[in-house]
This record gives sequence, structure tokens and C-alpha cells, in this order.
Amino acid sequence: MTTTRLVVGCGYLGQRVARLWREQGDLVFAVTRSAGRAAEFQAQGWQPIIADILDPTAVATAIASLPPPESVLFAVGYDRGAGASIHDVYVQGLRHCCDALRERSSRLRSFVYVSSTGVYGRVDGDWVDESTDCVPTREGGRACLEAEQLLTRGPYGDQTIILRCAGLYGPGRTPQAASIQAGEPISAPADGFLNLIHIDDAATIAAWAADHVRPPELFNVADGHPVVRREYYAELARILNAPAPVFASPAPDAPAATRAAGGDKRVRSDRLLARLPGPLRYPSYRDGLRAS
Repeated sequence: MTTTRLVVGCGYLGQRVARLWREQGDLVFAVTRSAGRAAEFQAQGWQPIIADILDPTAVATAIASLPPPESVLFAVGYDRGAGASIHDVYVQGLRHCCDALRERSSRLRSFVYVSSTGVYGRVDGDWVDESTDCVPTREGGRACLEAEQLLTRGPYGDQTIILRCAGLYGPGRTPQAASIQAGEPISAPADGFLNLIHIDDAATIAAWAADHVRPPELFNVADGHPVVRREYYAELARILNAPAPVFASPAPDAPAATRAAGGDKRVRSDRLLARLPGPLRYPSYRDGLRAS
């Protein structure tokens, strides 16, 4: 029997999940603001929905035309060039989608929300797990946490699965690769921890969770092997046959994303790894970097 899926945020992660679902014969609807992207989605065998999630009327009209979905994936990323705040995109956009789905939620089994380990906001290098208090220090972490609360306290609370993802990396997204190849300094402390998950593993986990996890549920999504930045970038430089990395502390007026690189925590993912039906494809950054 065909399962109907709705993907909101069909970007680096969302496209891979949509592809996995389509490969198993599911009917996949994907939301985009762009007519050009809609054509690309159609070529992939997905049903594009052109709507801006910040426009509640447009979202409601678009979703009203869909068959009721069994699964929703909300994996919206923040586009700094779009002119909206991260709070508007993560929280208001989610609220508009939830409101629009109310008349189409009769068959909804799972609402998978892609959050961030940034909700923990730790800078002391200590371990965090799903029971750790969330005290986000950055705008993105605060917006993710508010979005989580919007879902868990709302009408889809019993269908919600929250995936707090560590740093996504993989083909086309290897942070600082260009700087290392050019011999430019990396604007981040050398000794803090990075927490990572390869994009292919993250997509597999999201697709699996939608069908095999009984909501409500919360998982940290990380490979479980935090790595000190110095070691990570040294390995990347070795793979690229580039000079050893050089580090420089970010300036006070540097972009928020650059200054955020100073976060320092180690993310436990034991709850997730114990539930998965098999091992990660890329269980550490070394495996993932070589493949990327």
C-alpha cells in the first residue's frame, strides 16, 4: 500500500529523505518556494508544492489540495539571504504548516521535526544527552527549542518525533575545506569538540524514524564520536593533501555562524544507536570524510 509523505524543507537533508521514500514506492509531496526547484522535484518523481511557509494563506491553500499524509518531515534550513529572521522561519513557518495540516491530519502517524543539538548551548566540553537541560545561547538554538515546544504542546504532540541533529556533513558540504586548501586560518578554537553525523546516515535515520518509532520520541542524532576540532581539520587536510590547518579566534563582529563555532560539548546518541536496526554507515568522521 502506498504511503503518502509530505516533506517541508526539501534541502540537503530533506531531498535525501524524499529520495529514500520515493525509492520504496511512496507518494512524496515536497514544499518549495521556487518554480525552478519544483521542476527538479518533479523530475525526481516527487509532487512539488509551491508555497512559502511564511505565507499562511499560501501554505493552507497548497496543503488543502493534498491527500492526508501519513508522515510529515519538517527539515527547513535557514536561508540568510531570504530576508526573514531565523525565528520566523523555524517557529512561525512551522506554526503555519501545523495550522494548514489540521484539516488533512486524519491519517497522520508521525511528524518528524529536524532540530539541532544547538538547543543544549553548552560550552564546557561536557557530555549531553536527551535528559540534559536545554539552555541555548544562540538564536538558532532558541528558535529550534521553541519550535520543539510548539510541536510537543500542540495538536500533533502525540505524533511528534524530534531529531536533534549534530553537524551535517557529506558530499557538497565539508566545512572549511576551501579554507584549508587555500591555507587560510580557521576562525574557531582549535581544542573544542565537534559533533557530527554524515548526511546519508541522517537521512536514513529520519526515514526509519517516521515508520519504526512510536511517537512521541526524542533522539540526539550524532555518530557518538565527538572529535576535537584540531584532529578533525588535520584529518581533512591530510585527505585534501593540503597544509596543516591554522586556527584564529573569530572577531567579535564576525557573523553569528562563525562565532558559534566556539561551542563546546560532546553529544551522546546512545538512545538512538541502541534502537537502530543496524550500525551507522559512517560511524566516525574518518569514515565519513573519506567517503565525502
